[in-house]
Amino acid sequence: MNLVLSVLACTPPAESPVEVVERKGIGHPDTVCDALAEQASVALSRFYLERFGSVMHHNVDKGLLRGGAARAVFGGGEVLQPIELYLAGRATEAYRGVRVPLQDIVAESSLQWLKRNLPHLDAGRHVRVHSLIRPTSADLVDLFRRGQGQEAPLANDTSFGVGYAPLDPLERTVLGIEQRLNSAAVKAAHPEIGEDIKVMGVRRGGRAELTVACAFVAAHVAGMADYARKKDQVRRLALESARASGIEDAGVAVNTADGTTPDSLYLTVTGTSAEAGDDGQVGRGNRANGLITPFRPMSLEAIAGKNPVTHVGKLYNVVAGRIARALVHELAEVREAQCCLVSRIGAPIDAPQVLDLRLRLADGASLEALRRRVEPLAAEGLRAMLGLWRELVAGAELAP
Repeated sequence: MNLVLSVLACTPPAESPVEVVERKGIGHPDTVCDALAEQASVALSRFYLERFGSVMHHNVDKGLLRGGAARAVFGGGEVLQPIELYLAGRATEAYRGVRVPLQDIVAESSLQWLKRNLPHLDAGRHVRVHSLIRPTSADLVDLFRRGQGQEAPLANDTSFGVGYAPLDPLERTVLGIEQRLNSAAVKAAHPEIGEDIKVMGVRRGGRAELTVACAFVAAHVAGMADYARKKDQVRRLALESARASGIEDAGVAVNTADGTTPDSLYLTVTGTSAEAGDDGQVGRGNRANGLITPFRPMSLEAIAGKNPVTHVGKLYNVVAGRIARALVHELAEVREAQCCLVSRIGAPIDAPQVLDLRLRLADGASLEALRRRVEPLAAEGLRAMLGLWRELVAGAELAP
């Protein structure tokens, strides 16, 4: 297992003078790109399973969203130019004489996701999907097949994944605000709240300042005064969520770029800035735990779209987080855990080059005394990874 165990001695982010946490909501262009890349991988995996009995090699983890053009006005508006989505990567195009309709699978999975998650967007009219998937390379196909007959698949890449636990108050708050504003209950009561919501949390000392960018749906906003009332409602909902997460001293500001004229407000036709104001790219959004946390260990790997069987760029980031959470949950002496897994291409995925665990311990706890209880939990995390692909193909959420 190549386990390295050490004490985490640095100051926790929650106790440092400053902490920064960000989350991009489901309608943010970067999140959309991640979601569509992942949906393409899931759809391809299901096709391979149904037709061939196993997931075939693919990596469809490159994507770009080119924003469209729109005119939003109080009470409505129109999309003038469609959003352009470009999804690229490699996938098995044929097997045993059966051709795989790569372009159709990718396009259909994208449109289905958009229809489910961006209800104000007419995916058929407002979006054009360009599938740029090409056949996968022969050497990676060979590596993938060599691993199919073994107990553990062979790593598709030399890469690393990281995770930590638990989330601290600011992290829970930022996550909770976006999830609440994009919840079904809030949307039912406040249809003017679009899906493109970004939350930035900055804590200085004991006070947290939360900046919320919220796309409003123009069809549900009657005018300037109505916009101001509804923006204040978003502020109050976010403040309630912050207090529920344990942050009492917090300020919330919403759509701080707004001016004093209708054309300077964050109004949209579709609930996302992708219609006119912003572009997106796979890998620029939330990490595996659903957050962007510069004060924590992070990987630059885009986990979305990578194949769920052998690509450690996906698997190790998910599993590192799960191992860290298991240690904190199961061992009372562990206050915080950080996990880093490093692979080597061609080696079994459950045999990383290194499994580095750094633990913040309760007063009086001994690292060496804990080792015999830490090792089996880490080993179980690696074993469980061999079945993780089933969860991912079933559409399980990657974030906890």
